[in-house]
Amino acid sequence: MTATPARARLERLSIPARQALFWALLLLGAFSFVLPFLFMVSTALKSPREQYGLNLIPSEPTLGNFQAVFTQIPIGRAILNSVFVYGTITVSVLLFSSIVGYALSRLEWRGREFVFNVILLTMMIPGQLLLIPLYLLIVRLGLPDSYAALILPGMMSAFGIFMFRQTFKTIPQDLIDAARIDGASELTILFRILWPVSLPTIVTVGLFTFMGGWNDFLWPAIVNREEGLMTLTQMVTTYAIGGQAGGQFGAVMASSLIGVLPMIVIYMIFQRYYLEGITSTGIKG
Repeated sequence: MTATPARARLERLSIPARQALFWALLLLGAFSFVLPFLFMVSTALKSPREQYGLNLIPSEPTLGNFQAVFTQIPIGRAILNSVFVYGTITVSVLLFSSIVGYALSRLEWRGREFVFNVILLTMMIPGQLLLIPLYLLIVRLGLPDSYAALILPGMMSAFGIFMFRQTFKTIPQDLIDAARIDGASELTILFRILWPVSLPTIVTVGLFTFMGGWNDFLWPAIVNREEGLMTLTQMVTTYAIGGQAGGQFGAVMASSLIGVLPMIVIYMIFQRYYLEGITSTGIKG
């Protein structure tokens, strides 16, 4: 097979030159991802005179934009709402998904594979197609403008079930059989034996669930109009495009930074477990 001219020139490069080219491209890609975040941080710290400039280092840094956000909207309440709503969803997803994943991986019952295939099928349905039936269900239950409307639709996760099932299938059956011989119940086996050795998967599913909910604006905007129940993302988006910011571009960036920082901190803390959980699942079918 004849090599292309570009590939031939690349192969003639020395190993140090290839490494230098690789790192240069890697740094360029990383900078392109980090640049919007740097611009957001910079603008949030700029005074009104230089908010529309392209300089990344403010000449007169100020915290006035953050003060404006906290005085113009109840963003503290929105942060507590997000922590409560998505913390509850995350705990329920970990609990219910692990139970279902255990039943699909370690319990023998008729129709097990069929149920698992149906769960996989639901992962292929775009979430937008479910918004209307979910909203109608919430309305018929009389739950709009409530915490229940925000929490109930997210309490089960097909992705979480899949992750736990794949993880539990990699655990030796002898360990589970020994626990059963000692008289342990199935729930005791799950929470006292399987959970401790599945920490990367727990962190991965928890991060995916919490971050996915934290960044969601569409569903809270559909089922909630009460300012006191707004999540952080809904509050920040409404503040930015609803006119409350009054053209204060720096305040808009400050509110966006407040919404982004918790996720960055959480990811940096659990990064090792997250990557381990992603790479360790899917070993067994």
